[in-house]
Amino acid sequence: MRREIGRAMSGAMMGVLACAASAQTEIPSKVPISWNRYRDYPEMKASMEAIAAAYPELVTLKVVGRSREGRDMLVAVVNSSKTGPDTAKPAMWIDGNIHGNEVQAGEVVLYTLWYLTKSYGKNESITGVMDGCAFYLAPMMNPDGRQFWFDRANTPHSSRHDRRPMDHDRDGTPAEDSPDDLDGDGQITQMWKVDVRGRWVRSQTDDRVFVRLRDDQTAAAGVQTYQHLGEEGFDNDGDGRVNEDPGFGDDMNRNWPSDWQPEYVQGGSGPYPLSEPETSSIATFVMEHPNIAAAQSYHNTGGMILRPPGAQPRERLYPGEDTRVYDELARTGEQMLPYYRYMVIWRDLYRVYGGSIVWMAEGLGVYSFTNELWSTGKYFQRDGGTSEELERLWRDRMAFGELFSPYREFDHPQFGRVLVGGPNKWSSRVTPLFMLEEECHRNFAFTTYHADQLPRLGFGRVEVGRVRNRAEARVGDAGYPGLWKVRVEIVNSRLVPTRSMVARRERIGLPDLFESSGGAGSAARVIAVNQLSDWNDLSPSALTGAESREPGRILVPEGVPGRGSRLFELIVEGGEGQSLNLRYTSSWARSIEQTVELREPKGP
Repeated sequence: MRREIGRAMSGAMMGVLACAASAQTEIPSKVPISWNRYRDYPEMKASMEAIAAAYPELVTLKVVGRSREGRDMLVAVVNSSKTGPDTAKPAMWIDGNIHGNEVQAGEVVLYTLWYLTKSYGKNESITGVMDGCAFYLAPMMNPDGRQFWFDRANTPHSSRHDRRPMDHDRDGTPAEDSPDDLDGDGQITQMWKVDVRGRWVRSQTDDRVFVRLRDDQTAAAGVQTYQHLGEEGFDNDGDGRVNEDPGFGDDMNRNWPSDWQPEYVQGGSGPYPLSEPETSSIATFVMEHPNIAAAQSYHNTGGMILRPPGAQPRERLYPGEDTRVYDELARTGEQMLPYYRYMVIWRDLYRVYGGSIVWMAEGLGVYSFTNELWSTGKYFQRDGGTSEELERLWRDRMAFGELFSPYREFDHPQFGRVLVGGPNKWSSRVTPLFMLEEECHRNFAFTTYHADQLPRLGFGRVEVGRVRNRAEARVGDAGYPGLWKVRVEIVNSRLVPTRSMVARRERIGLPDLFESSGGAGSAARVIAVNQLSDWNDLSPSALTGAESREPGRILVPEGVPGRGSRLFELIVEGGEGQSLNLRYTSSWARSIEQTVELREPKGP
């Protein structure tokens, strides 16, 4: 049963927000899925396979590797094939559940797959987004950790890591003293023992709550004091300690190449970057898809929209041009996700070395976010902190006791008579079931908005005119009567540029490319091409610093800015009526082409 357990918005964002609300009836899916429950690994995999089978024209399910315990690492490629292959479009990478206990993160990514597929061709906004870009969805980055969380007794915070055996107590035998479910209720809770030297007493208003005495306090006469013994468990290896050698391995969100640090600096980082089969297989897929222009990773908990970097010295890698993009996306996200806060990881949370979105942003130049799902503010529908006791009481009224394991006495072989119980693994971090669908949908809407802001190119102004004098031509003493001057504007209508400033500065990936050549059957020949800083620049600049070795091709390492344009001027030799082909190519945008004629413009 417990498994069942301000800136004005842009027009584009409003369209995404309205994707479900615009229709008075729910868009049906070929694969009905309930969003008031959590799924283990086999159920998640079966749901992905069912959606791929139901929508073969939209979904290709790929096994990109195997986990340490042999589970498939699944990536769903979501793409409208009728508008071109996924690799020819900008793409958004979305993942979840890199920490095994963060189970709702996987549900949000599965919801994204489910909603995109059922809405294509039915909802105009989502159809437009999917026609313009592709999605790569990885719901379970840590499939072993997810399954362990469902199968075994855990706390809200355990089963975070991968399953690499580690010898935490350095006695030569790995993972020999993990917490134990003493009372057999399927949960790892807490152990308490009556002790006259204890510094804890039970609350007078709720005896499930233990209150720590201040250093200057003593318990009232007749009030029992308790010692907190930690999580349930035995001394399994006979070394006199309890739970000191748990069965967890590396934190896979510390195992990525950018700003990776060894274990003595960053615990859980692994022996070297991408040492784990899970991170290695995902990194290989991502590197094979340079069209990924945006990345979203889902974690829990806290209600945060986080951008990198993870450490203060790396902030220098995030220039103003890039932070302005981050800021606008995240501020809009705050409007779409009530009680979420936009934060910078190192400044507002804690230091993270070798994080997945740090690698995406710094190693690949991709605009990347982590959303920490779920905020207790949503319980109360208000911002601001609440006491732990108040939160627990409120949850009782909404969950009817499902989130708490009653205290039971247990005869412990080491500690004697103890109390075992307390908040169970569903008590925190995990979104309550009755609010899960809303959490999924709001985060899906945010990432769809981000995807809708990926570069979208088109031709703006194109002007053709004859070269009328030697000053304009700059090609020598003769020949200019047969020359033409062509000015072309390439426009990006979306917020995200075709290359981030990080990618440009660190020389990550391929620069954009502007190409021009004579059309089919045309003798038109490009003599020179150059960029212009302004459309009204009338100086004879076409050959000043122009590309002359390959006059029909010019690299554009700075790309096309968000909601901006790049201007080019060509000098072309050819007869009137001949044609010229223009093409602009970018890793982060669909290529665009246009043919123009060498013809004098008609008068007014």
